[in-house]
Amino acid sequence: MPLTEAVGGLPVATESRDGYDRNKFRHWNTGDNPVDGCNTRAEVLIHVAVTPPAVRPAHRLTGGSWYSYYDATVVMSASGLDIDHMIPLAEAWDSGASAWTPRRREAYANDQGAETSLVAVTARSNRSKADQDPAEWLPPAADVHCRYLAEWVGTKLRWALAVDNVELAALENASASCPAQTVTYEPAP
Repeated sequence: MPLTEAVGGLPVATESRDGYDRNKFRHWNTGDNPVDGCNTRAEVLIHVAVTPPAVRPAHRLTGGSWYSYYDATVVMSASGLDIDHMIPLAEAWDSGASAWTPRRREAYANDQGAETSLVAVTARSNRSKADQDPAEWLPPAADVHCRYLAEWVGTKLRWALAVDNVELAALENASASCPAQTVTYEPAP
């Protein structure tokens, strides 16, 4: 569906950070394949590598290369990357995850069912983003803003997360500049 239509389908609610604790989202569990010895972080890095890394004991990755689309940077070491939750954990909490069970929050934090939920990016760009929504932060590479907005909206829709009025206004305003951008998503299990 067009990005502008997808934005219109987002539920609107007041956000609240009350009770938030990052530890309420168990992340980097045994991943999609519990017998491969890799956690979610390593599985994502292996999956999105431009040049595949070697997998050493204890899911240590060596070699390989990755492309961080937020800042158009090629990264030659897995240690230079963060795995960004497209919707940061704090933002997810604010937007509805506070009402979820611990199991659902763990599923969210390790979601490999949609390639856009967990994104390998430079540590610098991920830390710059922190827990901000698109009203406060967009990737440094301006030519990927439409893609980023579509992935943000698709992830919100996938997990039935709400937006507040400020976030909605920013999404409506920015999506108007992205007439050809589409959003695809499947509801999370």
